[in-house]
Amino acid sequence: MQSFKTIPVLVTGAGRGIGKRLAIGFATQGARVGLLARSKPELDLCHLEIEHAGGNALRIRADVADHEQVSASIERMRVQFGSTPQVLVCAAGTLGHPGPFAESNPKAWAEIIQTNLVGVMNVCRAVLPHMIQHRKGKIIVLTGGHGTQARPNFALYAATKAAIVSLVESVAEELRDHNVQINCMSPGASYTHITDQILAAGDRAGWREVEEAQQVRLTGGVTAEKQIELALFLASEESNHISGRLIHVLDDWKRLRESAVKADLYTLRRVQKV
Repeated sequence: MQSFKTIPVLVTGAGRGIGKRLAIGFATQGARVGLLARSKPELDLCHLEIEHAGGNALRIRADVADHEQVSASIERMRVQFGSTPQVLVCAAGTLGHPGPFAESNPKAWAEIIQTNLVGVMNVCRAVLPHMIQHRKGKIIVLTGGHGTQARPNFALYAATKAAIVSLVESVAEELRDHNVQINCMSPGASYTHITDQILAAGDRAGWREVEEAQQVRLTGGVTAEKQIELALFLASEESNHISGRLIHVLDDWKRLRESAVKADLYTLRRVQKV
């Protein structure tokens, strides 16, 4: 694995959950990490953990749904680290309120769409001109299996995740000639605040979701080590031949290090030949 020493990495949603895990993972590899989130206490705690481990991080309090705040965050990283992000990890997201779509409140749709979809668009739009100019860059967008399959009682959340995958596939094609790679990473089920939200929702989340959340709370789910390992690979030059893909942490992705990628491998629109 390549060295990430002094490489500027921006992680959104870095205050908690998988975003925090990945931020700490990159910091332990020597990267200079921009921690972007809305909650100051959570940012402070993540920053403290990284500093105590000997890492280098910058706290950036901002809302990914606000393009001006995002643009200002990129400028702060340039001033602090001497460079705009060479690696972007989009981990900010919100679950919304579980329940049947027919009973959902249209006024609540905006927050989910603004954070989960527009937020990714804002951050990618802010960093891409710099990456294209320098002909170097990696973007990792967190999504999940719900981006490719039905998820009852979480319809809007699932719709935003599917939209992200389609966005990544399309943008990847635009970046083919610029040596910039963008991929989706499905981190698997891990114990985070979303797990607690599902358990708190109870019947409105559905019995299957509750059972899975209970199991994740019991076992912890996919380990941080596996998630960090895949993220580091997708952020490294070893994955320069991979772009526009949706890769799950439990996929056999390690064989991709030295092999060509088939046209339909890890794409959203998978066609099964009969």
